[in-house]
This record gives sequence, structure tokens and C-alpha cells, in this order.
Amino acid sequence: MKSGEVQQQFNLVSKEYDENRRKFIPCFDDYYELTTDFVAKSLEKTPSKIIDLGAGTGLLTSFYFKHFSESEYLLADIAEEMLKVAKKRIENLQNVKYIVCDYSKDFPLKDGERAELIISALSIHHLENEEKNSLFQKVFQHIEEGGVFVNYDQFCVKDKGVNAKIEKYWIDQIQASGISDTEYQRWLERKKLDRECTVQDEIKWLKEAGFSAVECIYFSGKFGVILAKK
Repeated sequence: MKSGEVQQQFNLVSKEYDENRRKFIPCFDDYYELTTDFVAKSLEKTPSKIIDLGAGTGLLTSFYFKHFSESEYLLADIAEEMLKVAKKRIENLQNVKYIVCDYSKDFPLKDGERAELIISALSIHHLENEEKNSLFQKVFQHIEEGGVFVNYDQFCVKDKGVNAKIEKYWIDQIQASGISDTEYQRWLERKKLDRECTVQDEIKWLKEAGFSAVECIYFSGKFGVILAKK
């Protein structure tokens, strides 16, 4: 997927993005809040540095900030307008920094730099499978020994018939959410950028990258959370 297309689409909807997030994610509370609570309480120590890949409006970071307000955060996203919304969400904090970049090509940490926790939400599924593989290798290289990578993302299933039924059920939920036709059409345009993989494939790629323990800790419909420990 061309990074310019992703940048253009998400810059376009940056202000409305959070307002509509619950409409597009029927399992929103479990997906973001409860899963993050579990991850935070399962970590062996408070991470000194947290990297958010494809941070967008800073939504995922805001959930982690409730648990780790003293950690150093770096929010990376290709869409500058999205990061502007994130800056408004988390204003005037010295321990939160932002970088506009295509993290799949220019990883936000330099060679030799590492973090204890790297997170991402609803971003990596825009990458082609080869790009996902390459990214997971970079993530592994930039995580401290014993550190964790958590990917909150959108997935397909292997069986095409079952996948079509899951897609239809999801779309029916979105259409019943009260979403406007304009919002719905914009979502359909963004959906063309999706390059989903299965949970099983992503777990395999993360293990191949070197992670010693990889598990899907949450799954509902289209949405899953995968935790990988180095």
C-alpha cells in the first residue's frame, strides 16, 4: 500500500476520527480499555519508554498514560493532522514527543535505541504482508530484552465464506450505529486501504522475527490484540 494514500485518507478524517471510533468498533471498551488494563498489570516493571506506531490521534496512548504517566512516550504517525489532534489530547507534557514518519520505512528509533514497550492500534493492517514481516523484525530489534510489543489490529479469517459473514455482520453493526452517510462513505474509502492478515499468520511472523512468546490475548469479530514478548 502506498504510504501517500494512507496519509491523505487519514488526514482527511482526523477531527472526526475519535467521534466515530465507537461506531466502527462495536467492542470498543473491551478492545481498548480492558485489554490495556490487562497488559499494564501483567508487565514485570513500569516501562521507561513507550513507542506508539501509527499513533493517530493518540487514543491508544491515552489509555496507557492512565497506567504509566511517568513513562517517556514517542508517538509516530504518517498523518501530521492526526498527530495535531493527539497533541491537543495530551497537551503540554514534557514526557510525550511526536514524530511524523512512515514507520514501516523509517523506524522512529535510531540504531541501538530500544524501548521496553512498543504498541500500535489499527495501523499495521494497512501494510502489505512483506512490509508487516519487515516491520516485526525492526520492532524486535528495538525492544529491550524482556520487553513487549502489543498490536491492537483488524484481522481476517482463513475461510473466505466465514470471513464474508463476519464482514457483513460488522457492516450491519456500523450501519445500525447512527453513522451518517458521509461518514459511512468515507469509511468505505479508507477500507480500500486494508491489507488484513489472519491472527495465525501474524503470530507466525512475530515468532519468526525472534519473539519468544506470542499470544492473541483478545479477539472479537474483526478485532484482535496480539502480545509478543522478547
